[in-house]
Amino acid sequence: MKKGKRYAEAAKLVDRAATYDVAEAIDLVKKSASAKFDETIEAHIRLGVDGRHADQQVRGAVVLPHGTGKSVKVLVFAKGPKADEAEAAGAEYVGAEELLPRIQKDGWLDFDVVVATPDMMSVVGRLGRILGPKGLMPNPKAGTVTMDVTKAIKDIKAGKIEYRLDKTNIIHVPIGKASFTEEQLADNFQTLIDAINKAKPAAAKGQYLRSVTITSTMGPGIKLNTTKLA
Repeated sequence: MKKGKRYAEAAKLVDRAATYDVAEAIDLVKKSASAKFDETIEAHIRLGVDGRHADQQVRGAVVLPHGTGKSVKVLVFAKGPKADEAEAAGAEYVGAEELLPRIQKDGWLDFDVVVATPDMMSVVGRLGRILGPKGLMPNPKAGTVTMDVTKAIKDIKAGKIEYRLDKTNIIHVPIGKASFTEEQLADNFQTLIDAINKAKPAAAKGQYLRSVTITSTMGPGIKLNTTKLA
């Protein structure tokens, strides 16, 4: 894939052979984010685990102190008082079985996070083939299967993100926007790394943080010195 002039200019700022401290990397990622829109800053973290084994799975959620800079639409599956509670807490969409055909037949996916009360999981389970591949399936580890829908919604709106391994044992998550200050990005990044270090499986052997890269939507990847992150 051919890269544009803007990418080529940004890439000149980064030494591909070097690894950087967090402060240096964040300074560089902000400088290399030169698109006309507010680029998302992402972290890509390769772990020394094998996610095919249940005892080496790394998955959870963390509230970034400064949020992600993105407004998030929440869908809640709940009934009765819990549905009322979800609406009061600010969920964009609340419903139960009546939402199934809209998602299954009409392909409606105009939401970013799905929360469900435990009693609704038999209903939500029918959407597994649709929500699962898109990373939208509610999960107790991520705090999205819960009776405390108010807390779940407030955390999500405040900047809660879910992290999980992909098939190559890499976690991909947003840590903010290019418009954030360096301090805000550093706080968010450190909060994420602390959570991932804390989630280290007992079965993980050898180096846990294999590689950590941050990048903007349109910019080059910047590798961090992992020895200082463990």
